[in-house]
Amino acid sequence: MELFWQSWRQRFLDAAQRAHHKSDERAGSGLFVIYYLLFVILFACACANIGSPDGGPYDEHPPRVLASSPANQAKQNDKRKMTIVFDEYIKIENASEKVVVSPPQVEAPNIRAVGKTVRIELFDSLQPNTTYTVDFADAIVDNNEGNPMGNYTYSFSTGDVIDTMEVSGYVLNAEDLEPVKGILVGLYAVNEDGTVPDSLLRTKALERVSRTNGSGHFVIKGVARDRRYRAFALKDVDGNFQFSQKSEMVAFDTAYFETSCGPDIRLDTIWADSVHYDSIMPVHYTHFYPDNIVLRSFLEEGQDRHLLKIQRDVPEMFTAFFTAPSDTLPRIKGLNFEGDGGFIVEASERLDTITYWIPDTTIAYSDTLEFEFSYLDSDTLHQLVWKPDTQYLVPKVTHEKQLKELEKKNEDWEKEQKKKRKKNPNLPPEENPNLITWLTIECKPGGSLDPNQTPVLTFSEPIAPIDSAAVHFKLKVDSLWEEVPFRFEPVEGSPRRYQLFAEWELDQQYSFDIDSAAVQGLLGHTNKPFHQDFRIPKEDTYGALFIQCMGADSTAVVQLLNSSDKPVRTERANAQGRADFYYLKPGDYYLRCFIDRNGDGVWTTGDYDSGTAPEETFYFPKPLTVKAQWEIDQQWDLRGIDTYKQKPERLTKQKADKKKDPRQRNKEREAAMERESKKRTQKNNS
Repeated sequence: MELFWQSWRQRFLDAAQRAHHKSDERAGSGLFVIYYLLFVILFACACANIGSPDGGPYDEHPPRVLASSPANQAKQNDKRKMTIVFDEYIKIENASEKVVVSPPQVEAPNIRAVGKTVRIELFDSLQPNTTYTVDFADAIVDNNEGNPMGNYTYSFSTGDVIDTMEVSGYVLNAEDLEPVKGILVGLYAVNEDGTVPDSLLRTKALERVSRTNGSGHFVIKGVARDRRYRAFALKDVDGNFQFSQKSEMVAFDTAYFETSCGPDIRLDTIWADSVHYDSIMPVHYTHFYPDNIVLRSFLEEGQDRHLLKIQRDVPEMFTAFFTAPSDTLPRIKGLNFEGDGGFIVEASERLDTITYWIPDTTIAYSDTLEFEFSYLDSDTLHQLVWKPDTQYLVPKVTHEKQLKELEKKNEDWEKEQKKKRKKNPNLPPEENPNLITWLTIECKPGGSLDPNQTPVLTFSEPIAPIDSAAVHFKLKVDSLWEEVPFRFEPVEGSPRRYQLFAEWELDQQYSFDIDSAAVQGLLGHTNKPFHQDFRIPKEDTYGALFIQCMGADSTAVVQLLNSSDKPVRTERANAQGRADFYYLKPGDYYLRCFIDRNGDGVWTTGDYDSGTAPEETFYFPKPLTVKAQWEIDQQWDLRGIDTYKQKPERLTKQKADKKKDPRQRNKEREAAMERESKKRTQKNNS
């Protein structure tokens, strides 16, 4: 049907063109009108019978290769231009992502679809006695219906032997076992002495390559039989097929493997439609090994550090953002103020985000803040060196603009007061809220509190030390409130946060109060009276989870995760690999564990040059449901399931690529025709 309309459309356009060029304007116009009216009539008829059969069955057959030059798996080939001919018009989808040439090409090859052919042109010199593969994956589809050809690889050899073995596996993010899509995976042949130099990935391009799909899965083809290899993965930023930048994600496996193959059988499902299957058929095929290589990719510590930006939204503060962490604070030398300005520093744990508060109003309210900002920055050799940088900071909202906004608010407030007093002259005087700026306090968590939680209070600006006599913590006993011991201490490294420590008891109520003006902000603001209630639920509202990590010891750190893959509780296992989680609210939890080799309590990445692998991570493959008053003892064999099968689908953000199947439009067409036939029959009977 589509070809039918294309034909009439083309005739219509040709008629219009002929009419335009005719010297006889009447004849040309008449021909144009005739074709135009005929086109409109046919289109109207088609629209009026939209439910009727459309031009015949759809093409559901995938493209087939008719011939190729040189022939597929040809030997002694010295040509760098190849042509593959198909039985119908085809196209290549996402060629830059899916089509991989191996050995890798320094100069990108030219691979394109032209009508019924695929043309391949290699620009690198061909290596002697080498098997070349052009892996199209599932990128080739027919031009009209998009029917996929399926995984297709074209290969040839420059020598007398062509290598036909394959190896496959998965690349996962080492920290959270997330599949890594689109990363380069490659092999190096092992030397006769059974070694591969550790520095090889830095000095020599990978020998055989592939890329991972949405499941992190890869297949490397054209591999030699009975040879030993080592596998690597590389997020090749600069396209040289070598590990040359710290910003490149890398993975390696110190073990080597040998290729092999054998006959095998798989079961293929024949579908009757999109819901029901017709039959299951056994299919004989050659199974290539190994097929379960797992590479855990990581970014090394010490990523290049540069100043990303300095942002000053208001006069009283500014924030510096860096691309990587550091262990040393920047230095400030004033150019339009003395010394370091007495700034109060609020920094993230790894010093990659640093906020500077300006308590001196003469500095804060100046038009421009000028200073020399020296910080550790990565040079061309990726070494951290001190870099001086002159900064001129103007706030987005200047102090002058703040005053104008305040003046406008005061005028509006005074107008409102006049309206109120006009209606009711006896109203008592009100305090202008625009003249008072309070220090705000936020408490998290508040209200219902688990007995193992610690509330944190965050103030809107850095504060001076708090007078303990102005802070009160009480326990409700019967109907009375009694003061009980507590500690209220600043969070280390944060000038705006305090922690509340207490011996929380189950099924009890507590109150926490800070007197008015007890907290003095370093920008001159004080607090209103602050009050926060805490309620500790009864014991029977909680459940407990006891995890026994088989084969683990106290190096195992177990994390309870929510459905967003975020830790909600973390416990280190004891010497027998047991981790206990008490006072859990009912709900579904997921489990992650990492082996903390260096004992610092956090997951640590790897280092390629030293051959240090990232710390191992494991996932329990399904959620655990905690119920109130229930205790769950769960055995967990960390290595009982293949690593690439461990992470639950609910937590996996990188989803598998959608499988390409021929569109079963003929079944849909037949069903539509049957429905139309029934309608006509019913209409005739009525």
